[in-house]
Amino acid sequence: MKLNLTRPLIIFDLETTGLDLVKDRIIQIAYIKAFPDGHEERADYKVNPGRPIPPEISRLTGITDADVKDAPSFSELSKQLAEDFRGCDFAGFNSNHFDIPMLAEELSRAGADFDFSKCRLIDVQTIFHRMEPRNLSAAYQFYCHRDMDEDFAAHRADQDAEATYRVLQGQMDLYSGEGIQSEPDTTQYAKNRQIPNDMDELCRFSKTNDNVDFAGRIVWKPILGKDGQPLKNSDGSIRCQEVFNFGKYKGWAVTDVLHRDPSYYSWMMNGDFSLNTKQALTRIRLRDFNSK
Repeated sequence: MKLNLTRPLIIFDLETTGLDLVKDRIIQIAYIKAFPDGHEERADYKVNPGRPIPPEISRLTGITDADVKDAPSFSELSKQLAEDFRGCDFAGFNSNHFDIPMLAEELSRAGADFDFSKCRLIDVQTIFHRMEPRNLSAAYQFYCHRDMDEDFAAHRADQDAEATYRVLQGQMDLYSGEGIQSEPDTTQYAKNRQIPNDMDELCRFSKTNDNVDFAGRIVWKPILGKDGQPLKNSDGSIRCQEVFNFGKYKGWAVTDVLHRDPSYYSWMMNGDFSLNTKQALTRIRLRDFNSK
């Protein structure tokens, strides 16, 4: 089924030197840019991580130090990528848990001006796990009715991105009922086995946590009234605020901590936290300052 896009959708996959957002680096990025008018563009880049690729990663991906020796660094690619990604939504397999945070960290490290908070983030794995709990290979077989091993090489970003794109299209073929009405409770989609072919709803359905930053150091929590019940906005939605999710101020509102202990901001900015976490904290601090 053709996806009902209102703006371009980047379907992507990364291969990296490891799983640490702060210490590890991207060695391959591949993506399909699907446009609302139906045409598609593809890109696949090997990336020089500026450090040796661990042997276990080379065995897993087939990408060696020799393969990336003459490849550009991520910093050299960042400006082009940020421009190509601007105004787009993103989809991937397990992307909200790893690929988006890693990509955000690399873009921030390179000084690229890109804000993922303005993008709808659709995680094909989350949709799959909620509807048919398994992995990418099983998802491909289930939705595309083919054996992934026969169509693609395993653990290659370009191959996995292609498979993920086909799985997402297959999910819409299977679950997108005609005339389905949007529901605020996404658990009803799984119950009724229908999901709207709509990027806003797919983004909501892909969301599995209330993180403000990708690492989950800061989370959204409802603001409670004197009766202990969540306060609501004029549109009926629950009012939330950013709360620390670690350390001695766990459970405290971020703005309250910044007022009570201003040095905590400096401690975090100089600490071993991801750039995305530091950016989220800075946005809250600036918003609070500008609202005075």
